[in-house]
Amino acid sequence: MKIAVVAANGRAGKKVVAEAVARGHEVTAFARDDNQSIAQNFFKCDIMALTREDLAGFDAVVDAFGAWKEEDLPGHVATSQHLCDILSGSDVRLLIVGGAGSLYVNKEHTVVVSDSPDFPAIYLPLAKAQGEELAKLRGREDVRWTFVSPAGDFQADGERTGEYILAGEELTLNSKGESIISYADYAIAMVDEIEHGDHIRQRISVVRK
Repeated sequence: MKIAVVAANGRAGKKVVAEAVARGHEVTAFARDDNQSIAQNFFKCDIMALTREDLAGFDAVVDAFGAWKEEDLPGHVATSQHLCDILSGSDVRLLIVGGAGSLYVNKEHTVVVSDSPDFPAIYLPLAKAQGEELAKLRGREDVRWTFVSPAGDFQADGERTGEYILAGEELTLNSKGESIISYADYAIAMVDEIEHGDHIRQRISVVRK
């Protein structure tokens, strides 16, 4: 398959590129900075400068954009909506590296993780930004998007176990009562979804088995 990874120099982007390349896919990486990717092809380009022609011919595009500074957080909505605009009406899948803060904690889907009084205040702006991103995606019927939320404890340097639980809209715990996943296992789930998943216009989540 032909896979594009946008914001490929970030920690999540690098793991997705590595997983896809290891499985024999043809991977093209896009990033604002100089090439730090092992993808077969690399283009130095800002997400907002990408065009429909740039992403034509791919089977899937992974949006691995991530921002932490409060002034950069609106980029979550801006970049994913830009990608939606240039992929509108095409068969190309768009998979978003999402967040856990917007996962529901009740069956009525009225309360999310970030509503908890114990949710770390430092992460609230990011959770809000990614929640808004998901809300905007839900209104796009013209794009084959999938929003992939990690577990609550998303570990950049965590081990690659090779196993995970595929879940849905609600915060899911493993048999140890944990909500945890490494970037490496998250990348496995992302590439699995590209290869044989069919969660079109849905949010899914993953947690370590």
